[in-house]
Amino acid sequence: MTFYEELVIQAQRNYEQYYGVYARGGVPYELAGPSPLSYDEQIDLFARNVQEADCILVGGASGLSAAGGGDFYYDNNDSYKKYFGKFAEKYGFNGAFDGMSHRWDDRGEFWGYLATFLHTTQSAPIRAPYHDLAAILDGRDFHVVTTNQDTQFVKAFLEEKVSEIQGDHRFFQCSRCCTDYLWDAVGPVNRMIEAMGEGTSVPEDMIPCCPHCGAEAFPWVRGYGNLLQGRRYEAEYEKVSRYVQENASRRMLFIELGVGRLTPMFIQEPFWNLTLGLPDAFYIAVNDKYDYLPKQLSDKGSVIVADIAQVLRDVRKRLGR
Repeated sequence: MTFYEELVIQAQRNYEQYYGVYARGGVPYELAGPSPLSYDEQIDLFARNVQEADCILVGGASGLSAAGGGDFYYDNNDSYKKYFGKFAEKYGFNGAFDGMSHRWDDRGEFWGYLATFLHTTQSAPIRAPYHDLAAILDGRDFHVVTTNQDTQFVKAFLEEKVSEIQGDHRFFQCSRCCTDYLWDAVGPVNRMIEAMGEGTSVPEDMIPCCPHCGAEAFPWVRGYGNLLQGRRYEAEYEKVSRYVQENASRRMLFIELGVGRLTPMFIQEPFWNLTLGLPDAFYIAVNDKYDYLPKQLSDKGSVIVADIAQVLRDVRKRLGR
């Protein structure tokens, strides 16, 4: 087991122990309270730490993509209607995840929805916050760890710079995990979308199956089925673990972007533990809803409660990039 995965498991145990607190949207720690700095001062602090850091670990979660327009997951909003309009009208789902948890009686209909979901992220251009983040990190020593599966980070950065610890919409796996093998999902999804046309179902003979056991395939993602935790999974954790361990003695900046309350154990709490434990580390979080900074980190961290896209634009401008 890798170093960073051990941190995640420790945080998961903590989450289970204090589940009631987390379920209410809280944290089982004493918090530092609101920042005494103005918004402009917080932008200055962010930019200055980027300039002064020897290395940077970015933690990107769903709020980052949502800030750039990828906000179709939880609500029947304009974005959801734009990409999933025919399903929204037919089923009345409240966002993409609502449809993914629906009990489908027809596998062709299910794969019509799933193919739409995957095609929406696979074909999406790089969203503006990712362009701004890339400009901020330009010329810096950095790595990214992400719970996002929407391929935005691997479009914006070299894959060796990104650890996708929750999976990736570009790959299929066996739904039974019969083999440690992932295969391309982009081509099959494109063909399903073309075959579906204006309908909502794909032909049954187009439903992808495992080439080894014949079971139905499934995207390589955590959340809906059995995430294959094989070689690729371990390699993603190994990248971020190696980066942290090789740079532990340097001035490291942790940047957390858009972590919600469902999965604080993958980025937020490991970042807190690392910032507390590393002597020259500093932590900056940007979140449009939650102002969570443990009191122990009051001198080693800051939370900017604001629109993530706006913050990244302003930091980029402050850095002159």
